[in-house]
Amino acid sequence: MSAPAAARDAADTPLRRFVRDFRASRIAVAALLVLILIVLAALFAPLIAPQNPYDLQHLDILDSRLEPGQVAGDGHMVYLLGTDDQGRDMLSAILYGVRISVAVGVISTVIALAIGLTLGLAAGYAGGRLEALIMRIADIQLAFPPILVALILLALTGRGVDKIIIALVTVQWAYYARTARSTALVERKKEYVEAARALGLSALRIVFRHLLPNCMPPLIVVAALQVASAISLEATLSFLGLGLPVTEPSLGLLISNGFQYLLSGRYWISFYPGIALLLTVVAINLVADQLRDVLNPRLQSQ
Repeated sequence: MSAPAAARDAADTPLRRFVRDFRASRIAVAALLVLILIVLAALFAPLIAPQNPYDLQHLDILDSRLEPGQVAGDGHMVYLLGTDDQGRDMLSAILYGVRISVAVGVISTVIALAIGLTLGLAAGYAGGRLEALIMRIADIQLAFPPILVALILLALTGRGVDKIIIALVTVQWAYYARTARSTALVERKKEYVEAARALGLSALRIVFRHLLPNCMPPLIVVAALQVASAISLEATLSFLGLGLPVTEPSLGLLISNGFQYLLSGRYWISFYPGIALLLTVVAINLVADQLRDVLNPRLQSQ
C-alpha cells in the first residue's frame, strides 16, 4: 500500500465514512436538504410567518376562503396561499402547523425511544422472567393497531399536545423495545461482553457503556422511520377531530378544515397543508432509508 493511500485510510474516520456513504445517494441528500428547510421553517415560524394564526383577535372572518394571491380586505397583506374558513393565512397556518407536527413527532419519538431502549436492553441482557414479561407486554401492545390504541387513549384523556404525545409514546415504545432486545441478544454473546463480565464490571455499566453503543445503529433507523409514522398518526388523529385543539391547528387539522370545501372548488384549504405533510413524511422516509443502508453492517462489509 502506498503512503498516500495509507494516509487516506488513517484519516478516514467513521464520521467521514458515514458522510461519504450517505452522499452516495443524491435522492437522500436532496431529501435531507428539504427536511432541513422544513425544520428551519418550523423553528423560525414566528419570524417568517406573515400572520399569527393562533391570534384569533387579528383574524377577519370577512377574509375567509380567499383564493391564493388575493389581497386582504384592509389591503395590508397578500394571501399567497389563500385563507381558510376562519380567515387564517394558509402560509402562516402551514408554517405553524409544521412546527407543531414536527415537534410532536420528535418529542414522542425521543421519549418512546428512551423507554423502549431501556426495557429492551434490560430484557435482552437479563433474560429469564424479566425478558418474558417485557416481551409479552410488547407483543400485546403490537397486537392492536396503533390508531386504535391512540383513539382509545385520546377518547379517555381528551385533546391537547401533552395527551397526543402520551398516546404516540404508548403506541411506539414496543418497536424500540423489540429492536433493542434482539440486538442485545446478539451482542451479549460476543467476546467484549464476556471480557467485561470477567473484569467484574456491574450489569448497568456493561449495558449502558458497552451494549448500548453497539445497539444504537438499528435503533437510529427505527427512530427516524417512527418520526414519520408519528407525524402521520398525529395528522390522522387531528383530521378525525381527536388530536390537537382548534386553536392550535396542526397539518392534519388544517387538512380537515378544508375537506368539506374540496368539491366546491376551494381546494387550497386542504391541498397545501397536504403537500406540506407529504413533503415532510417523504423526506424523513428517504433519509431513514439511506441511514438504514449506511448503518447496515452487512452493506458496509461489501
